[in-house]
Amino acid sequence: MSGTKKRVFIKTFGCQMNVYDSAQMATLLGTEGYDEVGEAENADLVVLNTCHIREKAAEKVYSDLGRLRQIKEARAKDGKTTQIAVAGCVAQAEGAEIRRRAPVVDYVVGPQSYQRLPQMLRGEEDPLATDFAVDDKFERLAKKRAANGPTAFVTVQEGCDKFCSFCVVPYTRGAEHSRSAQEISTEVRTLVRYGVREVTLLGQNVNAWAAPGLDGGKDWGLGELIAHLAQIEGLARIRYTTSHPRDMDDGLIAAHRDIDVLMPYLHLPVQSGSDGVLKAMNRGHTMDMYYRLIDNIRAARPDIALSGDFIVGYPGESDADFEDTLKAVRDIGYASAYSFKYSRRPGTPGAKRDDQIPEDVKADRLSALQDLLVSQQIAFNESLIGKTLPVLFDKKGRHEGQICGRSPYLQSVYVQGPLHLIGTLVDVKITSAGRNALSGHLVSEAMSPA
Repeated sequence: MSGTKKRVFIKTFGCQMNVYDSAQMATLLGTEGYDEVGEAENADLVVLNTCHIREKAAEKVYSDLGRLRQIKEARAKDGKTTQIAVAGCVAQAEGAEIRRRAPVVDYVVGPQSYQRLPQMLRGEEDPLATDFAVDDKFERLAKKRAANGPTAFVTVQEGCDKFCSFCVVPYTRGAEHSRSAQEISTEVRTLVRYGVREVTLLGQNVNAWAAPGLDGGKDWGLGELIAHLAQIEGLARIRYTTSHPRDMDDGLIAAHRDIDVLMPYLHLPVQSGSDGVLKAMNRGHTMDMYYRLIDNIRAARPDIALSGDFIVGYPGESDADFEDTLKAVRDIGYASAYSFKYSRRPGTPGAKRDDQIPEDVKADRLSALQDLLVSQQIAFNESLIGKTLPVLFDKKGRHEGQICGRSPYLQSVYVQGPLHLIGTLVDVKITSAGRNALSGHLVSEAMSPA
């Protein structure tokens, strides 16, 4: 590698797995002489790492491409070249249509093919890559992970075999695939050596992860993988997301009981509180199953904070179905949650139904659900006032002299404190709480070094 350093700007849409993929692309392109920059105007290469879960997310990509066309033309007048790549799930779903609709795009690369970017940039491979060579991806990615602060995402599982009738993931990410325990262990150990204190294990159905164990015996599930990673010296916290109720087994529940570094926070989407809607969604579980699962989880870890996903206005959802969702939320109680209006995604069974719910009805239902969820989130946050929590500080705060970290329950926590505490775990007494964050004061010096 020689010559002037090149610059790449990567914009990430959507989920945490896209954040991980973008970090991997930055590392991969770094080996090709690209330095990452924070704006498209100064980049020789722009990568849009896209999301296809909701219609607005996909349309925003085309809006961004319009602005990038102007940047590309302006740089060309100055004799500078800007290449544009669309990566991620929109690339996978729409493929060559992207280049037809937006000729400014030079490369289209799906989420299982971005390891080919260097070859594509050199003209050695086709500028359109949307196959599902997931094994090839992990084999060809750079082995050395870049660490950017004390927290990091690590993909352990990709794809989905569930085929929920509202979801495009099986079509854009492919079938379920689990990385090997050895690969994951090596990546996490590398991150810890570079100062990472907390890892979040990622997967479309992360608790479907299964692979041969390092002990040479039977296959491990996610609970056993977490037990292994928990033994890595210097790793203070483990999280995982996103889970499916059908894959929440006894071993993983036991891990919440037995493993201190596994944080007491669980994102377990239910999507609807109505058995009829769950069946129409092809979720594969009933509300009775979900209730019993929550009871078992809380019996194992009484202080666990629950998070969920909800979709309102799925085709055919009646007023009574929606009331079942509100009842489920009241019965279960969530510390946080994500809720959305149903969005028709081309090619999914839900999009083909003729009993779509009017937009104004969906909007009213979403507003009512979010009011309830927000009230629960605020109540949970306020229940922590007066308690002392270990906080892993990871960045500067919003004001001078302030630092910010995460509680065990994933809330942002702000305190007045010195910057040298970033990367450390410190006890904080919580003194106030808002909807999305907590505030407090330091109780002790760092509990463990960076």
